[in-house]
Amino acid sequence: MTSLPLVFDAPKRGLPPKHFADLDAEARVAAVTALGLPKFRAKQLANHYFGRLTGDVAEMTDLPAAKRDEVAAALFPTLMTPLRHIACDDDSTRKTLWRLHDGTLLESVLMRYPERNTLCISSQAGCGMACPFCATGQGGLDRNLSTAEIVDQVRAAARALRDGDLGAPGRLSNIVFMGMGEPLANYRRVVDAVRKITSPSPDGFGISARSVTVSTVGLAPAIRRLADEGLQVTLAVSLHTPDDELRDTLVPVNNRWSVSEVLDAARYYADTTGRRVSIEYALIRDVNDQPWRAEMLGRKLHRALGGLVHVNLIPLNPTPGSQWDASPKPVEAEFVRLVREQGVSCTVRDTRGQEIAAACGQLAAEEK
Repeated sequence: MTSLPLVFDAPKRGLPPKHFADLDAEARVAAVTALGLPKFRAKQLANHYFGRLTGDVAEMTDLPAAKRDEVAAALFPTLMTPLRHIACDDDSTRKTLWRLHDGTLLESVLMRYPERNTLCISSQAGCGMACPFCATGQGGLDRNLSTAEIVDQVRAAARALRDGDLGAPGRLSNIVFMGMGEPLANYRRVVDAVRKITSPSPDGFGISARSVTVSTVGLAPAIRRLADEGLQVTLAVSLHTPDDELRDTLVPVNNRWSVSEVLDAARYYADTTGRRVSIEYALIRDVNDQPWRAEMLGRKLHRALGGLVHVNLIPLNPTPGSQWDASPKPVEAEFVRLVREQGVSCTVRDTRGQEIAAACGQLAAEEK
């Protein structure tokens, strides 16, 4: 089969100016003192941003009025402007299309469930992994996101929930790095963002690390590196097929790291962190939904990960003009049965937002 080209580095486009959310505690102190403010203002600003979910300095009325414009220009540049909010599923799902400072488009999706509120965030604008069934992959990579551009997606969603923009006021509980981009291809900024998402206030939003999921198509060395970070996030590996021949085409990064290498790295992650690994599998009609692939998937996962694995079957959300389509429900049910028969936990993911183009990249592609 013909493999697709791999693109790992973002095009040379500038990241936004430094933002408060890019800085660690020490750098925040240095930044406020450089503005002629006392050190305690750094913690005050952190309480506003991470605790009160305020990104607008005009709302920070305990700052000296004469200094607010200077603080805004130096530490709180506008990172993202919402172009559209589109809701569905009885207003329990809302997709937001953002325009960044350089005109780049970005998407995030906020989903309310009875027991949790989940935000799906992007780590890159576009994606260079070139998976042919993915709307983002079809559009290519624009650039990496800065730490603050990742973190501010979380702040905006947490504020929207708190203020009741999606119904009754609520609290953001779960973060999934499953939006636009390959998180581990923007490794340093993603890890920095995770630390800010999970650190207690005033250094972060205080969301439990166990409620944060980082997804990857299988950058094996980066998976091992993530395991050694001391974080307790869930690792989700987008496998999509258990055999190298098909995966070379469906997930072109497989040409660099094979299924066995990816599963070895996933086992290292599970052993190092004690966390169960999630295997993502988009079920595509007549492509990767055959019974023999279900059996092979179950066998390989049981051998590599034992009980430290769970398979999430994802009914494919087709994109306009795509040749790909979701598998029929009877085929899906049989696939689940056969994976479980090999001793591996397997469920079908609840799908949201098909009528609002919630597959990553669809809304941005329409805008372009």
